Amino acid sequence: MQIEHIAVWVNDLERMKSFYESYFYGEANDLYHNEKKDFKSYFITFDSGARLEIMKKGNVTDPPSQTMTGWAHIAFSVGSREKVDELTNRLKADGFAVVNGPRTTGDGYYESVIEDDEGNLIEITI
Repeated sequence: MQIEHIAVWVNDLERMKSFYESYFYGEANDLYHNEKKDFKSYFITFDSGARLEIMKKGNVTDPPSQTMTGWAHIAFSVGSREKVDELTNRLKADGFAVVNGPRTTGDGYYESVIEDDEGNLIEITI
């Protein structure tokens, strides 16, 4: 069994599509738009085959607080410590908040955690 995809509500669909394409080398499909439901989405496919659905609906706004229960973050494996450092530095230079790291965690992961444009947490790990 494998996870087919993960979905996240976003405020700016095009900006978030660009973010995942630029920094994580995802490839988006064509925009899906259901005018009746005021719903738009992209599926972004990554090299591993994993997919992320980013969704926008007229009445869904503002990301939830990071202090609530529910999904906490999405993690991307980039293959090496050097690549974790490189991508973290690139994101930081481009103005994205680095929440922590790069560092080795208590459970042995080498990782950093950044916020995307909408405050969603992304873990970058080996």
